[in-house]
Amino acid sequence: MAHDGQDMTLIATAGMPDLLAQTAASLPSVATIVQAAKTSVAALTTDGGRISGALIEENQTAAHGYAWLATYDQSLQQMQAWADRLTADGKFGETEQLIHQIAFGEYLAQIAGGIQMNQGEMIRLRDMGVSAADQAAFAADSAVAALINKANTQAARTRLVELMQEQSANVTVGASGLDEELEMIRDQFRRYAVEKVEPFAHDWHLNDELIPMEVIDELAEMGVFGLTIPEEYGGFGLSKSSMCVVSEELSRGYIGVG
Repeated sequence: MAHDGQDMTLIATAGMPDLLAQTAASLPSVATIVQAAKTSVAALTTDGGRISGALIEENQTAAHGYAWLATYDQSLQQMQAWADRLTADGKFGETEQLIHQIAFGEYLAQIAGGIQMNQGEMIRLRDMGVSAADQAAFAADSAVAALINKANTQAARTRLVELMQEQSANVTVGASGLDEELEMIRDQFRRYAVEKVEPFAHDWHLNDELIPMEVIDELAEMGVFGLTIPEEYGGFGLSKSSMCVVSEELSRGYIGVG
């Protein structure tokens, strides 16, 4: 045992060796299975080369499932890009590695075994018309199999929780990868949420009250409703990422405000 009570054996076994190489190697197989699903769902939902509303309705489970699958694909691509950027900047530490590792392990396992779209609905590759051969090839890919079996482990999750507890005073856990401007925006709206939202959110919820106009007016003065509107039209002309950051921080105070 370490002097602070941490089990060093657990820490040593939580991370995967060659993590970034493994996660990068899994992405082509994800892209292949997404393409197989796309081809199948397109055949179910098009008529004469055009998307059919009636066929979308008739095959809405497959269409909805494909949207989830494509989102998982894009999420993993962006996770890899985030990890690569942090590595290049020397900021890909243990916390970031475990977040990356666990995310890949979980998402790949869900792609292979079933994506939980909500509490009562799961989409499987076969529901989107993906052949058994394509499913088997995906599961047999060495990088995919390794990540499914070794990435999202109890040891990895336990260690990440320990690190999260150590960083409980921080605004975020791990390096966000955001640029300086977006971090400044995050800090600004985090302070606002702590001061003007969190102390009152529970009462708003219990009393089923609308968000007070005072809060709406203050957010308007801070430019929330014009973040991504071009400057020539009176907005700030910021990126969609800025909108995500603001929504995250306000939601941290109360989801209704976010």
